[in-house]
Amino acid sequence: MKDGIKSSSNDIIFITDADGTYPIEKIPELLNEYKKGFNMVVGARQGKNYDGNFIKKINRKILKFLVEFTAGRKIPDINSGLRVFSKEESQVYFNTLCDTFSFTTSLTLAYLMNNKFVKYIPIEYHKRVGNTKVKLFKDSLRTLQYIVEAILFYNPIKIFIIFSIILIVLSVFSFGFTFLWGLKSTFMIGISCIFLSILMFGIGMIATILKQILHKI
Repeated sequence: MKDGIKSSSNDIIFITDADGTYPIEKIPELLNEYKKGFNMVVGARQGKNYDGNFIKKINRKILKFLVEFTAGRKIPDINSGLRVFSKEESQVYFNTLCDTFSFTTSLTLAYLMNNKFVKYIPIEYHKRVGNTKVKLFKDSLRTLQYIVEAILFYNPIKIFIIFSIILIVLSVFSFGFTFLWGLKSTFMIGISCIFLSILMFGIGMIATILKQILHKI
């Protein structure tokens, strides 16, 4: 996909999947919105074909939460394959964009974390023609890996905030067990989790400062 974008003779780029799932007749509508001044216009998938099975739903919700937490805004569809954007503008981020299944997710994050204007237009997601090449577990792990890397690259303190919250929740449970059963060991675990959460938050602040310093070099 990167090679195709680089080889394009025009600046306006459309991408879509070749499995019949996206309504390509919506392209003129996306183009009209793009010409209004948006940096990228994305078709936000809807309908029963998009929902998929229970595992896909859970997986999608986890990834959506992480991307929205990173970007700090609601994102209707984090990895839709139907979108229009600028060749010149997108190539600025090619070195940090994922080279595999997560290209669209990484492109979304790159634009949002750099304060670009992204517009979402609802589209009906059709039934796939043929078999998917996506390996749900393997590609989901790759996507999760990239999202974590993107958080560390664009807004590192947020990943440490997640760890801090997890540690605080563990400390609350530990103190609850101590209160109910009078266990000294769980009390010590609770205290340790509180100190670790403070340490984790401090590391996140250092990481943020280092990011700002590196970006100025």
